[in-house]
Amino acid sequence: MGDLFFFQIVLLTWLNLYPVFTENRYQQSHITTKSRIPTTQVKAYILLPYLHIRSPFPSVGFALREPNGLLAAGADLSPQRILLAYRSGIFPWFNAGEPILWWSPDPRMVLIPAEFKLSKSLTKALRNTSHEVRFDTAFADVMRACAAPRKTQAGTWIHEDMIAAYSALHRAGYAHSVEVWQAGSLVGGLYGMAIGRMFYGESMFSVIDNGSKIALAYLSHQLARWGCEMIDCQMYTAHLASLGAREIPRDEFLMKLQELVNCAPITSWQFDNDLFK
Repeated sequence: MGDLFFFQIVLLTWLNLYPVFTENRYQQSHITTKSRIPTTQVKAYILLPYLHIRSPFPSVGFALREPNGLLAAGADLSPQRILLAYRSGIFPWFNAGEPILWWSPDPRMVLIPAEFKLSKSLTKALRNTSHEVRFDTAFADVMRACAAPRKTQAGTWIHEDMIAAYSALHRAGYAHSVEVWQAGSLVGGLYGMAIGRMFYGESMFSVIDNGSKIALAYLSHQLARWGCEMIDCQMYTAHLASLGAREIPRDEFLMKLQELVNCAPITSWQFDNDLFK
């Protein structure tokens, strides 16, 4: 498991700080000296396993209840480490210049592709022929757009180390982007990971109304056709719930995860032309 490592952290309670697989990520931990957000703070000491390069992950059953899902620190962002994490129901989330933190929250927010909810306004937007939706033609641009500053956020967890790590996974065929293009400009999109028939959402962005929703609608409908039965959304947000996502117990998530990651992978990432016709 590696050494035990003390963190002095500041618990920031229910702040809309950083993107998850929507446009906000809830609950963040900051090492005290790096805290950027002026807010009511409660200092606390927690004991975490510190992972060396070859250390295995601890069982997710050891993840903290508060902050929900914080499991370990350390290790690296190599493709092998990140793939092992995702196969185990764990993901990295940390600020630039701080130790890598690994998370596995309980409950887990998921979107079953077949349960995606189409509102009337989104249905109308999907029928608009002025946009084009593509897979994997501008992966790094999507990540940087997701990392761009937003009015409601004072920082981003999508920093250069994360962009480099996921770009390597994109080149290896595991990380994918969905891009919404309009008049030659990138106006919305999302990125995430795929292992077997499991998709893990990471972050989304919009420049136009419904830009990220269009990307998620296309992804959900295409994944449903491919037999991908679950999109990991990590943590609850009302935005995702409005689109059909829901929380499930971590044990249920892990059971389904193990089934899906061992399925045959998708080999051709192209959208069908008749998804919304």
